[in-house]
Amino acid sequence: MAKRIIIGDSEVTIPNITLGILPLLGLAVVFWLLTGVYMVGPDEVGVIRTFGAYTHQTQPGLNWHYPYPIQTVKTPKVTEVKRIEIGFRTTRNGQYRTVEKESLMLTGDENIVDAELIVQYRIKEPENYLFKIVEPELTVREASEASLRTIVGMNNIDETLTTGKYRIQEEAKKQIQAILDKYQSGIQVVAAQLQDVSPPKQVIAAFKDVASAKEDKNRLINQAEGYRNDVIPKARGEAEAMIRGAEGFKESRIKRAEGDVAKFNAVLKEYRKAKDITRERLYLETMEKVLPGVEKVIVPDKDSGNMLNLLNLTTSKGGEK
Repeated sequence: MAKRIIIGDSEVTIPNITLGILPLLGLAVVFWLLTGVYMVGPDEVGVIRTFGAYTHQTQPGLNWHYPYPIQTVKTPKVTEVKRIEIGFRTTRNGQYRTVEKESLMLTGDENIVDAELIVQYRIKEPENYLFKIVEPELTVREASEASLRTIVGMNNIDETLTTGKYRIQEEAKKQIQAILDKYQSGIQVVAAQLQDVSPPKQVIAAFKDVASAKEDKNRLINQAEGYRNDVIPKARGEAEAMIRGAEGFKESRIKRAEGDVAKFNAVLKEYRKAKDITRERLYLETMEKVLPGVEKVIVPDKDSGNMLNLLNLTTSKGGEK
């Protein structure tokens, strides 16, 4: 039945429009089906669950699934590299604060160090990441802290503070990945990087003194080794020169002795041929060598006449005559 409405001085008749239940149901179904349309971003993957169970994945772009409660979709960012911080937290203004309950750990030689680590990871298997672990960030954080404590506990403090940093962070990365794989977390560890490894603030001055003492020790050792490397070759050279000189002197003495023996044997051979002549010749040769170097006084014998008394004309060492 039409309705009559009076507007001012005029009367308007509005007819009654009646819709059936089926058109309304059809419109509701259309709206319900439209709720299944969803968009997957370029860095995302659509993970579809049918009646709560994982069924399949969809690629980036416009997609459709059976609306709730038949199917639901989640779109995790699989290319995004996430990061967590162990031992410190970065604040909004770019500063950071230390979290000592995470950073203080014991080394293999029972010293305490303050270690900070950054772990970067991304989603490798979305279905495992979404459905097989609870609170993925907390899981990665606890696995990272446990791994770092284990690796630091296997090294002494000198390696942890100096040369062993790279090896520690690489071993920590491997161990974190092993733990996450054991949990079937669907997470891939991209990098693990030690930010700072230092002694605790309370004893850092003492550690600096120890480090300075070790540097002095190494410097003195290097100086001593340099002195040794300088002195030992010189001593060896001098010893070798002395040995060569002694060997040369030995050879010369042997050759001289052999020559003297040969000369003596030759003289002896001639002496045996003519003993008197050889004796006289040796006497004369000896006098020729001796007489030029001494003062000579010639005294005629008594048969020559004109005997002269000889005074002691030689001068003694004391100056007396």
